[in-house]
Amino acid sequence: MVSHSEILPFISTIDWIVFFAVLGLTLASVLYGQSLKSKLSSTEKESPLELLLMGRRLTLPLFVATLVATWYGGIFGVTALTFEKGVYNFLTQGIFWYLSYLIFAFFLVKRIRQTKALTIAGMAGQLFGKKAEKLTATLNFLNLLPVAYTMSLGIFLQTLFGGSLLTNTVLGVSLVTLWSLWGGFRAVVFSDVVQFFFMILGVLLVVIFAWLKFGAPEVLLDKLPPTHFEPMGGESISTVFIWGFIALSTLVDPNFYQRCLAAESEAVAKKGILISTFIWFCFDCCTTLGALYARAFLPEASSQNAYLIFSMQIVPDGVRGLILAGILATILSTLDSYLFNAATCISFDFFNLKEKFKNWHHHLALIYVALVSILLSFLFDGNVISVWKTLGSFSAACLLFPLLVAQIRPGVINEKQFCRAVSLGCLGIVSWSIINQVYGIAPIDEFYIGLVLTTASLLPPLILKKSQT
Repeated sequence: MVSHSEILPFISTIDWIVFFAVLGLTLASVLYGQSLKSKLSSTEKESPLELLLMGRRLTLPLFVATLVATWYGGIFGVTALTFEKGVYNFLTQGIFWYLSYLIFAFFLVKRIRQTKALTIAGMAGQLFGKKAEKLTATLNFLNLLPVAYTMSLGIFLQTLFGGSLLTNTVLGVSLVTLWSLWGGFRAVVFSDVVQFFFMILGVLLVVIFAWLKFGAPEVLLDKLPPTHFEPMGGESISTVFIWGFIALSTLVDPNFYQRCLAAESEAVAKKGILISTFIWFCFDCCTTLGALYARAFLPEASSQNAYLIFSMQIVPDGVRGLILAGILATILSTLDSYLFNAATCISFDFFNLKEKFKNWHHHLALIYVALVSILLSFLFDGNVISVWKTLGSFSAACLLFPLLVAQIRPGVINEKQFCRAVSLGCLGIVSWSIINQVYGIAPIDEFYIGLVLTTASLLPPLILKKSQT
């Protein structure tokens, strides 16, 4: 990441005013959301339904704002990938995901709403039993640990304010943790509304000023290597397909399920996902174009630094503050949701406290998740893409097929078969990773090992059940 001394000369007083004004507006939105709770009864205020799903009161605008903002927190990872490999990013971080969103909207929303569960692990519990619920919660926790976003926040704040990475990471995560502790999912939603607006404005402004300064995107054809316009980006088909399967993990993602379950109605959830998909497409166009402009006109820059340096160089005073606020909003809006839902996995799902659940159980879990995320963020050495692939593989490879089968064909597999299949897949991922690191015996990604083992172990009961019907 660009150093504090490198970026400081670009930032004027008016930029700082704009930046802190946006942060203040975010905190004000949390206060406003909390003020609306005065209309609720004391029982409703303290209920798990209010804490975890905002009482199922998400209107269409709130649904779209919180879903869009939550689902796009790794802006530096995405722009770095574009800088290095071009439109390959749009395939692996865009198109694959859009297809997953459409599948979710048209095939899963209705089934999810019918369960009346509060979490995806709770839904697994309804479909199978307590053991399946705990196993699902464990893998969800790994998938939700916001290591990548904790890392991004600490690096970004260090770039702006200087000081040590640890100090910036702790302060940034502490702020997010505090408003989540205080306001629950409601605080996450209302902060997302402000962050949604500024994250989109930020990436749009970069493209507009790049276009005005250097010309229409056609100039990139002459400035960039031809490989930057190859969808495969020089990668193997197997590597590309891993990203496709990871994108399908959307179908078992706790954040998607939470928004779907919190919506006012099934129609709101379905329409909201479709609208959000269009907005993500526009957002991806902006981040891809911005990073390609950076690659074309700052070719010697580090891939991790280029987008930020480029954006600071091409925009005037005041606009820099908006762009910086937009980048911060992109990170914060994802971090708070992941922290919150990871804490839910521990306090509400794993320990099965539903009947005795108190809000302070969730608060303790939230603090624990924040601490673990800070500690783990230093193990990946700033590699956001590595975090996504490592922690996302378990959920995508081991939960995807069993949970989809259970929703589409309820009763076709039992709890014992579910737990055996998921556990076998996880064991395969871990074992193959260790074997490859020690011996390097095969160029097969451990993701495929987990997916094959999970799927293969469920085929016999599926085939047998089909033959009996």
